[in-house]
This record gives sequence, C-alpha cells and structure tokens, in this order.
Amino acid sequence: MVEDIKVPAIGENVTSGSVVGVLVAVGDTVSVDDPLIELETDKAVVEIPSPVAGKVTELLVQSGDEVRVGDVIARVETEGGTGEKAPAAEKGAQSTPDADAQASGAEVGSEPQEPEPATEASGEGAPAETGDAGSKGRQPAADAETEKKDAAEEADRPPAPTSPAVRRLARELGVDIHAVKGSGPRGRISEADVKAHVKARFTAGDRAAEGPGAPPPLPDFSRWGRIETMTLSTVRRLTAETTVTAWHAVPHVTQFDSADITGLEPFMEQNARAVEAAGGKLTVTAILAKVCAAALKRFPRFNASIDMGSGQLILKHYIHIGVMVDTPRGLLVPVIQDVDAKSITELAVAITDLAERARSRKVKPDELEGGTFSISNQGGIGGTGFTPIVLWPQVAVLGVSRSATEPRWTDDEFRPRTILPLSLSYDHRVVDGADAARFLRWVCDCLEHPFTLHLGGNTENSS
Repeated sequence: MVEDIKVPAIGENVTSGSVVGVLVAVGDTVSVDDPLIELETDKAVVEIPSPVAGKVTELLVQSGDEVRVGDVIARVETEGGTGEKAPAAEKGAQSTPDADAQASGAEVGSEPQEPEPATEASGEGAPAETGDAGSKGRQPAADAETEKKDAAEEADRPPAPTSPAVRRLARELGVDIHAVKGSGPRGRISEADVKAHVKARFTAGDRAAEGPGAPPPLPDFSRWGRIETMTLSTVRRLTAETTVTAWHAVPHVTQFDSADITGLEPFMEQNARAVEAAGGKLTVTAILAKVCAAALKRFPRFNASIDMGSGQLILKHYIHIGVMVDTPRGLLVPVIQDVDAKSITELAVAITDLAERARSRKVKPDELEGGTFSISNQGGIGGTGFTPIVLWPQVAVLGVSRSATEPRWTDDEFRPRTILPLSLSYDHRVVDGADAARFLRWVCDCLEHPFTLHLGGNTENSS
C-alpha cells in the first residue's frame, strides 16, 4: 500500500518550517528512519525521517517550500503494496486548474484538489460543525451568498494560484487573495503567505495607532544609488523578533567587572589534554558555566522569571544554561541542562558538541529550549566589553570579552596580570543593582580564588 509521509510534531511551539533540502528522489528505496528532507524551523534545522520502509513514489515538496506539521511531504509504497496511489492522491488528480502545480510539488501540504464547494465543508481552516445532526453537511445561507458573490468577482479575474483551502482561509480573514504575494514556485500562494499578509497589515495599523513615536516607513533608497535586497533567513528573522521582544519586555541594566585569571591559565594548560581526550575543549566558557551554576544557587533570583500578570516571581530549581554560538546562519543558543550536576570536563564536552552541531545544522529544537541563564563569550573575536541582551523570559545574561595583560599593583609593585572583562545584563524588575554587583563580584572571586565555590551559604537578599 502507499503511505502518506507527513511532517511530524517537531518540538514545543514548532508548527511549520522551510524545506532546505530534499534528500531522496522518486524511485529511491528507503528504510525506517532514513531522512527524507531537511526542514529549517524557527529553532533549528532537523531531518524528517521516513516512518516506513519502501519505495518513494511521489515527492510533494522541494527546496524553498513552506510546510506545516501534518502536511504530506512524500508517499512511499510499502512492501506488499499494489502500486496504487492513496485515495487522497487520486482525489488530487481530479482537481481544479491548480492540479498541475500541486503535482509538481509547488503547493506544500495543501488539501486534495477537489471542486471548491466540496472542499469547503472539510478543508483546512473550516469551522467546527454546529447545530443538530440533521444540519451536518449543509452550508449556511450566508456562506452560500458569500460563495456566489466571490464567484461573480472571480469571474472577472484570473484564478489566484492557490488551493481552495487557502482561498477559504483568505475569505475568513477578510483578505483579497489577489492582493497576497505568493512565495511559492510561480507565485503560488500558501497559507503562510496569507497569514504573513494579515500580520503585515496589522503591523502597519499598529504603527499608525502608535502615533508620532512609531518608526516611519523606510524611504526609497534606490533614489540615491544601487541597492540589493535580501530575504531574511529564518534564524536572522527569529533573532530580530526575539531581541525586539526582549528589549521591549525587559528593563535592561548592565553591570561591569573584571577578573584576574592569571592563576587560571596554568590550570587550563595542565588539563587541556585530558579534556580533549574526553571529547571536549577546555575553555573559559566551560569554567564560567560551572561557576555561574554555583552563583545561581547562591543568588536564586537570577535563576527566575517574572510574571507581571499574576504578580509572581517564578524561582526555578533547575539550572539550564544557554551558550550563545556564532554560526554561518546567525546566532543560536543551545542549552546545557543540569549544569550544576556536571563536572567542568562534562561541560566542556557538552559545549563542544552543541557548538559543532549548531554550526552544522544538526542541533535539535528541544536543545534550544528551557534555558534559565545565558553566557555570551565574544573573547575569541575581540572587544573590551559589551552589553548583552537578556533572553526573555530569563532575567540575566553574562557577557565575556577578550582577556588582556594589564599592569596591576600586587605586592608593592606593578605586575603583569591577565584580566578578563565581564558584563552582566539583568532585568531590573527582578534584580537590584546591588545584587547584580554582588553576583558578578562573586563570579570574579571564584575565577580568582576557586575555593570560593566551596564556601557555601546564600548571601542574596530574600526580600
């Protein structure tokens, strides 16, 4: 028989993605868990495997297509199959003029292309049936009138390149389907295009409602010279949305301090090979992760989230630290769980593994979630300091800049010391400046005098 292969549930709050690679071709034989496509979501690039073994008879997607969880991406004929297409595929062959586009994989995850009245009753986005059992399957008079009006208007214009289900969604949202710009092959309009059109319309309305303080529309830059436009990548778009949310939601303050890590350097040199043999790389980030885990226990407000709606502070009894990774696609923040329970060697191995997989698009969506605190280390690039943005709903992030040799007054004379600049951005609704200074100074003390980690106690003001 022929099995429909659908996009499975990928991760929490992940509902759609963009196809960045098709890994099989029609006629290929696949086994269970063989990857079929690569899908880029708002969180990561993941491979979608085949849940069955058999021969690929049809591919319904291509690179660049937008798909949602539950969309059919391929059909596979399993052993003992008759070679016939599934019923949904047969219906798709008896479709509207959109059929040629769907057969080429242009429409991703659309419903079978039936005559539109039949699709309306069961298509995607259709409202739940109401009324008594005798009313099932009958279209309300108001909807019938709308259908007639739409049909009359459509008669004067060529049909929009989309599916009946998407046309219905556009009608329900009050959108002229012809005004929507399609992102698919040959301008084909997807459900995501309709929603993006609506979002853009509301955003424009919000700007107008905000008054003179709202950013004005961009000028026509081509008036002054040659320009080039580039579509934002998924990661870049997500970074933009996340940082704007964080900047508006969190009242940021940044505390600066520096640690004398002269004594830390010999420790790292002596243990570098042992950590490398375990599969990691001993870095300041790995050591800081361990130190910060201890600091978060000592100062629990930094391991919290604030709920202004309920007037509550949510203190977390787990410590998951996100480590910001610079990748060719943009900034990703994979999360190391239970940092307080891991050794420095285990943290070094975990950071090395997550960073490599983040850069090679192999990190999993759930590995980018659940962080309670973050570390951003720009020391490998340069700079003397920066003010990192708190990743809401976290309340603090530690920034690490490049260490430098500086003269420090020690034992009645100036001596060269290796100084590491640190910056702590925090949510001032949760953390007061004095507590931020104490937190960061305690981190510096631990780097300078490692036994500080073992003193114990909780010095944070509990008020």
